Amino acid sequence: MPSPSPPASCAICGDERQYVPASGQRWTWIDELRAAGHRNVLEPLEPGLTQIRTEPSFAIGQQAYLVQAPDGNVLWDSVSYLDDETIAAVRELGGIRAIAISHPHFYSSCVEWAHAFDAAVWLPSADSRWVMRPDVSIRHFDEDEVALAEGVRVVRIGGHFHGSTVLSWSAGGQGRGVLLTGDSIATVGDPGSVTVMYSYPNRIPLSAAEVRDVAKRVLALPFDRLYAGWDGDVIGSGAHEAVERSLERYARMAEGTWVRS
Repeated sequence: MPSPSPPASCAICGDERQYVPASGQRWTWIDELRAAGHRNVLEPLEPGLTQIRTEPSFAIGQQAYLVQAPDGNVLWDSVSYLDDETIAAVRELGGIRAIAISHPHFYSSCVEWAHAFDAAVWLPSADSRWVMRPDVSIRHFDEDEVALAEGVRVVRIGGHFHGSTVLSWSAGGQGRGVLLTGDSIATVGDPGSVTVMYSYPNRIPLSAAEVRDVAKRVLALPFDRLYAGWDGDVIGSGAHEAVERSLERYARMAEGTWVRS
């Protein structure tokens, strides 16, 4: 049920992995965004994959991805804004069977998206404390991976959050496999490198052991292409090698065994 007034604070923003700016928090809602002229743009990236982003950019500016599978589509991550035009456009692409989200910073309006398409939202039990709006559409899972559609799996890799996940799409990338990572694995300035962090805005790293655990989990997946959480965050080919090389370097640097050039 909608609350009569905004919460006193946002628990997710108040966590050390995120932050509240010096100007403080400002609460808004979808109708206000609509009145301000926001809209969603759907852009095909490759056969079976469509990017969904909000313009003008809102909040931290993440984007969502619609993965089309033979037995139903999967929405990966969530944008806060949703309107009738977006719902109609997504339905033209086959609607949404399931929703999976990389980590709590992207939970945003996932319940509204679930209600619009009668879809389940699959979230790891490890991050259940960060669900600020409990709803019957949310399915918490304890397994390390769940098959959401044919060739589409959500896989828990940890790191950024205990329950941080990635989406493995075997048919993507011309059949060489695609990994969608949100903020669980982030692209960086070097187009052949990635990183993982406990907190990205506050520059808090992970331990070497945590980085190696992330690497072990993600490198067991088949992928050649990687899409992260923001527009243009793409490694078009060789992504598996880029992740392996980057995380090994990170772990050895944290251990003090990396030889500087």
